[in-house]
Amino acid sequence: MKQQLKVKDLVTIGIFAVVYFILMFALGMIGMVPILFLVYPTLLGLVSGVLIMLFMAKVPKPWALFILGMITPLVMFAMGHTYVLPVHALVVMLVADLIRRTGSYRSFKADALAFGVFNTWICGSLMQMLLAKEEYLEMCAMMGDDYVKGLERLITYPHMALVYLGAFVGALLGALIGRAMLKKHFSKAGII
Repeated sequence: MKQQLKVKDLVTIGIFAVVYFILMFALGMIGMVPILFLVYPTLLGLVSGVLIMLFMAKVPKPWALFILGMITPLVMFAMGHTYVLPVHALVVMLVADLIRRTGSYRSFKADALAFGVFNTWICGSLMQMLLAKEEYLEMCAMMGDDYVKGLERLITYPHMALVYLGAFVGALLGALIGRAMLKKHFSKAGII
């Protein structure tokens, strides 16, 4: 029997999306230094692991992770990012939800792997430099010429392969931290 999302689940998705967006934005401030922008996806996976693993435990249903994962890229697109970000996120979130489905929404291994894929959506933010360079440079112009030149030197296809790998590994480590926190604190408190 397939569980369908209910209004309560959509509210939960909305709450977690707001917390995730705030966390992502606050951590994203390290991107003010171009070289640290390449480490950002790894750190986001490490830091957001507890939040996303808690979310998956609370809403073990089809499309929940997909919806959660699409909110932030769509908000960022509305704020001026290029089409690359939501299109990239769409593909990533579909794959992540399908992986989660293989574990019937109750398997830690499937959830951790799904989170690893989920976390690579943020790499789309950097891929804009490679796939929609002119629009992305316009958006970054407010940061100054030195910042833009730094990004141009740093964001290459070989570097992006490492960024994707870092995002995936960071998320797997974040999932392990999240599982430990869920067992130690959230289960005892009756949150999950």
